[in-house]
Amino acid sequence: MRSRTTRTSFFGLIIALATLASACGDGGTAASPMVLADDIPVAHTPPGGYGDVMPPPILARCTEPLVADAPDLRGLWQTESAEVDGAIAPPEHPIWQHVERVEQCGNRVVVTSSGVIHDMRADGTVEHGVNDLAVNTYVPIHVVASFEDGALVLRPVGIADVVVSRARDGATLVFHYPPAIIARLRRIDA
Repeated sequence: MRSRTTRTSFFGLIIALATLASACGDGGTAASPMVLADDIPVAHTPPGGYGDVMPPPILARCTEPLVADAPDLRGLWQTESAEVDGAIAPPEHPIWQHVERVEQCGNRVVVTSSGVIHDMRADGTVEHGVNDLAVNTYVPIHVVASFEDGALVLRPVGIADVVVSRARDGATLVFHYPPAIIARLRRIDA
């Protein structure tokens, strides 16, 4: 008789644990499936740029966590200070009007600014880098993207010694744009 009671208690415990496990983490409702970066089509700049109005976010529905080596650069950012060739940028310099949106999901990054949408994987390959149009000229570009030492690093293919980077310094986004622009951006959507 004891073995039958033990067996019944064991199966009851298994059913109770399975019921509890199915409710964990989602308040007892059906769990939403994870939306991965791969589930969202790559965005591209329309011919001639997107105009004066920034398009809606590309990765808004993505729920994939950032990869371990990715700095969190997400947000809408605006220039708060800028240097050109080591001196404060003159008031008429376009860097003072610079606003960019950075979206991230997994190792995917989308930087939307100045009429272009640069959608990339920071995996060090040309194939998954920025394969889009350049700011202002809208000519095709190919850029390798990677995460290096806490920064998003972009290296245009075929242009030696040019490196564009974005990194966090506390609450500030530091944007290095060659040949000699360093801009500090503050987050304006928080």
